[in-house]
Amino acid sequence: MGRLVLLAAAIGVIAFIWGFWNFATTVRQPAEDPPRADAIVALTGGSMERLSTGVRLLKLRKGERLFISGVNRLVTDDELFRALNVDRPTAQCCVDLGRSAEDTLGNASETAAWAREHHYRRLILVTDDYHMPRADAELSLAMPEAQIYRYPVRTRWTDPRLWRSDIMAASRIGAEYMKFLVIRGREALIGMTSSSREKQ
Repeated sequence: MGRLVLLAAAIGVIAFIWGFWNFATTVRQPAEDPPRADAIVALTGGSMERLSTGVRLLKLRKGERLFISGVNRLVTDDELFRALNVDRPTAQCCVDLGRSAEDTLGNASETAAWAREHHYRRLILVTDDYHMPRADAELSLAMPEAQIYRYPVRTRWTDPRLWRSDIMAASRIGAEYMKFLVIRGREALIGMTSSSREKQ
């Protein structure tokens, strides 16, 4: 019995290491030019590059509106627009700010509510590269009817030369990978629950 437990533990460790390695390798992908969508969604957190990228895509007319989710309540609209070099006409016509989200799950809920209010179903999602799988998974769960186009912002953390040699960088990606696994587990549980209800 003890050997079986050790064997199972060893298999689990190997599976986790393999999954982490695959996750860390695949998240560093170049952003492809997205098709024109209904709107663009940029998530706060990390660097301002996420938000400035969302603004750039808006100016390229990749979507008719930009939604910035998770804006700090202490930051005023004018302060944020000045930092992003967004003029007043553009801000008034085409940029909406969400302030209720405090985490990725909140981002997804806030974004889904905003998109449904505007009848948007084709969304370009902008966030950091290592955060993209989790953000996409959360938004897909919150809004399964949406077509989501990923537009990851490259970060230094996903550089293999960094995370393979720096424990802090590896820990950062590892923590994100574990959070992603939690979402996948929740997604599987929701799927099982839905299947059970359909059979009843």
